Amino acid sequence: MRLMLALAVGLFVGLEREWRGKEAGLRTFGFASLLGGLGGLLGPQFAIAAVLLLGVLVCFLNWQSLRANQGAELTTSAALLVTGFTGVLCGLGHVVTPAAVAVTSAGLLTWKERLAGFSHQITAEELRSAILLAILAFAIYPVLPASPVDPWGLIAPRAAWVTVILIAAMGFVNYLLLKLFGTRGVEVTGFLGGLVNSTVTVTELSNRVRETDGRLQDVAYRGVMLATAAMALRNAVLLGLLSYRALVNSAVPLALILLSSVGLALVRTRRPDAPGPEAPSLPLQSPFSLQSALKFGAFLLLFQVVGTAGQSLLGHAGFYAVSALGGLVSSASAVASAASLCAHGLLSPTIAGVGAIIASLASAGVNFVLVARVSEQRPLTLRLGWALGMVMLLGLVGAFVQTRLADFIH
Repeated sequence: MRLMLALAVGLFVGLEREWRGKEAGLRTFGFASLLGGLGGLLGPQFAIAAVLLLGVLVCFLNWQSLRANQGAELTTSAALLVTGFTGVLCGLGHVVTPAAVAVTSAGLLTWKERLAGFSHQITAEELRSAILLAILAFAIYPVLPASPVDPWGLIAPRAAWVTVILIAAMGFVNYLLLKLFGTRGVEVTGFLGGLVNSTVTVTELSNRVRETDGRLQDVAYRGVMLATAAMALRNAVLLGLLSYRALVNSAVPLALILLSSVGLALVRTRRPDAPGPEAPSLPLQSPFSLQSALKFGAFLLLFQVVGTAGQSLLGHAGFYAVSALGGLVSSASAVASAASLCAHGLLSPTIAGVGAIIASLASAGVNFVLVARVSEQRPLTLRLGWALGMVMLLGLVGAFVQTRLADFIH
């Protein structure tokens, strides 16, 4: 059974090489994996000998390719070596790992054009941002103090940095998705833009409405509503990752905000002379940089300290007031702060959930103010006023229902 698995793994990877017409194809990869499986069955010395023999095969393959003036077969050589090691794993009795490696290897070989096209589209700034993200996550995070550094136990650098890395990674991934798919319609543009930065998205949509003298009102309306839905979804994901109990205590209102925003975005009242659903370009910069990371971390620590102080001095009302102000500045920071305080036992899940809801509603209110000030289009302002007002009302109703459910359960 181990040898049959090794053979199947080799044939699976070699199928792609055979399809591309490579010299090392289906049978070669099958033999390479089978050789590794035999080495794994017979013992460590035979496994090492099998890998060395594969190295000889790779050298012969590249020598033959260079002699025919076809260049070195680096990708095929790497795939052969990986397949040989995968066969060794099969011979040792592993099942899941070699199968996963085979699927991944076949995917890397098959998606050659897409991966190359994606890498060529990345700018130098985006590449630097990705490297900086890796440095902050794997180099700086391990050396940060794990325990709080203040006498009150509020500032825990490592816990705060985890949240910063989480937000930055989410924003960077969403930015890449927006870059890939954001020109295919305002629905994708508004939603993915809202995941990156809802404030920038709403501002840019409003600018497009003003520049076109109101011809893109219907487009901007849908984009703003979907950006609001994306903001609610992002906050829900943050709560789920940082404090599952806080998410449970805010699930109903966040779901109502998300569903009502999407539902209202689907209601189209386009005028006969209005243009089609053109997707405005959003000049979003890469959301991850040292400045943005430090800015978010400062906001997070500020909301944690001020929120805890407000909770101690003014009770629940103090924390809720801080959440509302945080939503006006950065709803992600306010929500992450509430979830972090809940995870460390400084806030109850109910209070943290309500604070996250208040921050989300405040962010939706900011979207309306931005449209009113930037677009200079009264019809759009009135339409969004009714829509966002309904969304905020449903959110408040959901918060009331959520608290009643929590009281009933307790």
